[in-house]
Amino acid sequence: MKAYYVTTAIDYANGSPHLGHAYEKVLTDVIARIQRLQGESVHFLTGLDEHGQKVQQGAQRNGLTPQEACDRTAVEFKKLCRDLQISNDDYIRTTEPRHKEVVQQILTDFYDRGEIYKADYKGYYSTRQEQFLLEKDKVDGKWPEIFGEVIEMTESNYFFRLSKYQDWLIDYLKTNENFIFPKFRTKQVLEFLKEPINDLCISRPKERLSWGIPLPFDSNYVTYVWFDALINYISAIEYGKASFNDKWPADFHVIGKDILLPAHAVYWPIMLHAANIALPKCLLVHGWWLKSGEKMSKSQGNCIDPLQLIEKVGVDAFRYFVMREMNVGQDSDFSSDLFLTRYHSDLGNDLGNLVSRFLNMTERYADRKIPAAAIDEDLEKEIKNLWSTTEKDVQELLSNLQFHIALEKIFTFVRGINRYAEQRAPWKLAKSTDPIDKQRLETSLATMAEGLRLAATLLTPFIPSSCKKILNSLGANEITSWKDQFSWDSKLTGNSIGEKFILYPRVEDPV
Repeated sequence: MKAYYVTTAIDYANGSPHLGHAYEKVLTDVIARIQRLQGESVHFLTGLDEHGQKVQQGAQRNGLTPQEACDRTAVEFKKLCRDLQISNDDYIRTTEPRHKEVVQQILTDFYDRGEIYKADYKGYYSTRQEQFLLEKDKVDGKWPEIFGEVIEMTESNYFFRLSKYQDWLIDYLKTNENFIFPKFRTKQVLEFLKEPINDLCISRPKERLSWGIPLPFDSNYVTYVWFDALINYISAIEYGKASFNDKWPADFHVIGKDILLPAHAVYWPIMLHAANIALPKCLLVHGWWLKSGEKMSKSQGNCIDPLQLIEKVGVDAFRYFVMREMNVGQDSDFSSDLFLTRYHSDLGNDLGNLVSRFLNMTERYADRKIPAAAIDEDLEKEIKNLWSTTEKDVQELLSNLQFHIALEKIFTFVRGINRYAEQRAPWKLAKSTDPIDKQRLETSLATMAEGLRLAATLLTPFIPSSCKKILNSLGANEITSWKDQFSWDSKLTGNSIGEKFILYPRVEDPV
């Protein structure tokens, strides 16, 4: 049976991790964890894109070889994955032999079949984007800032016959409306394809750029970094071997909107089609994190360091915030005030205090053991009905990638458990001598425990460490499968509770 294969974009080795890198990894990790909990065999890939002019120039500035620079950067990005508790199964680096071999295999195949040819090129080149440009790339007669310095050059290079497949790609996009999520991105790609596309220059002369994968048919050239980088999705899963079909096609390539065009929506599908390889099932395109409405950038000085943030507030608080605030596919704004509100309100007050109250009351009123529910009155029926609705709605929202709304629904349920506790008031029932009130007391604790178990079960892909702590405090095991876990039942009855702890301590300004 084919594995569920999900990838992030591979990060470019010319800088340090930022909020966008961290968000993309958390988003992909949540998808991977959900699929595993639903019983899928998952293969989750992330990695590092290590070739190209910017990497070579950055290394020179720092007195390093390109490989030394990449090795240092790889340490940073791997640390980000560890600190974010990313559950990736593989980490691909484009300097690895397994990747280079596949790139050269595809280049040789294309060259032998006439898909690659040599020609002179005269035109514009963006060093920052490492790509050739056309007049049509100008906006109001000027080169957009994203291209940095643009120079005119004449150069002999190798070209991939990209334009040959333009009509095929247009037809494919029109007949496969779920290929890009969200769907409005497909319209952007089709708009881009209304104009004729040029063949893709897939080489750089070694005299200008030495840091790249050599062309197998001309050792005077290296491979264009984007042609090289995109192939990671198949080189990492042993393209050319029988095991390749155990994972390919990818179920999701998770990428940022800035690399949809032209790389992932034009180059990559055409490269695959020309190689007679099936296309991925879906490009999941997320938006940008903004700060005060502006895109974060080093030059603006408004970048958020995810590693520093995690160190201050903990990994689960970070994971929760980015998944709660970002509607997948749209941009979202980061602010310290909003982060603190989510942290203290949702995580601290709603979830953290609920756990503390439950553990405290079970210690005081039930000798640290979860009692059996003895009655089923209107208040119990109400919270069970809320759970039934919540679980059904959340499952549908998760399948539609509406993670922010799913989290809102789960925390509505958590607040429902808090409301139930206030209405039942176990601290008052404990003072009563009425036998029915004793039953209500036991039932209230059992109900709170079961509600917490169910909430933690649903929240596991998002805040795994916190959910493990909650479940352990209930005498339950960490969740590894959602099968048979969503029925309201009495499986916790008789469990000894754990020691009291503060799930989310108060924090000051995290940024």
